[in-house]
Amino acid sequence: MPILTVEHLTHVYSPGTPLEKTAIEDVSLEIEKGQLLGVIGHTGSGKSTFIQHLDGLLKPTSGVVRFNGADINADKALLRNVRFQVGLVFQYPEYQLFEETVFRDIAFGPKNMGLDEAEVRERVAEAAAFVGVPEALMEASPLELSGGQKRRVAIAGVIAMRPEVLILDEPTAGLDPAGRESILKNICAYQKSSGAAVLLISHSMDEVARIADRLIVFHDGHVAMDGTPAEVFGQAPMLKEMGLTVPAATEIALALRARGVALPDGIYTISHLQELLCAMGREGGIC
Repeated sequence: MPILTVEHLTHVYSPGTPLEKTAIEDVSLEIEKGQLLGVIGHTGSGKSTFIQHLDGLLKPTSGVVRFNGADINADKALLRNVRFQVGLVFQYPEYQLFEETVFRDIAFGPKNMGLDEAEVRERVAEAAAFVGVPEALMEASPLELSGGQKRRVAIAGVIAMRPEVLILDEPTAGLDPAGRESILKNICAYQKSSGAAVLLISHSMDEVARIADRLIVFHDGHVAMDGTPAEVFGQAPMLKEMGLTVPAATEIALALRARGVALPDGIYTISHLQELLCAMGREGGIC
């Protein structure tokens, strides 16, 4: 059974007013535990509205969201539990830090779950280790941290609840290259260790190409594509028609094919492109 099932989901903002807008319409898909999904789409495509339905922050205008088969909006107690099991980290989550110390910020979720002090401390230590927050910072004020450190603390606060689904909205936005790489490694480590489903919303095609095993592409409130990175980036012209970019490796492969180099579709990482070019070079006696 999928951990999350979305059935014919539609959401209309400000219905019946001059500002009425359909953000997503008739979206249906399933998410399995253990998947690492990249969710992409240009601004206004519906992806942020979509993810806010997965833990009940928004209620559908029509359609159903199910967690382990149960309608999350059918019962208040169920919805409260789902919000611990489906963890959502908003873009620039450091703006949500509010406690006096790093420890208390990370501990906020587990405490609200009603866990005892020993379990809370265990979860805080575990989550901090996953995202690289050193013990020396536990009594520091979150407001005194760097931007990257704040981002890690905010993500740790969600991971500390040990969600079965972790949703991250642009988790590397605004970080330098080293910070982005570190955060992505932390996310992958958590996914592999916990077996949770992870949804990564990103405008960086190179990021999702490298770590996702499935891509969902939103366009004008609909799911325009749903497949492996090779399947999705193999349709580069269609992605560009939607106003999206493609990974650097895909762009290079397109340019080489236009110059007569016989490369297959579905190239989306530099390592894959390099392997193909080297193989061609060996066949031609170049390498």
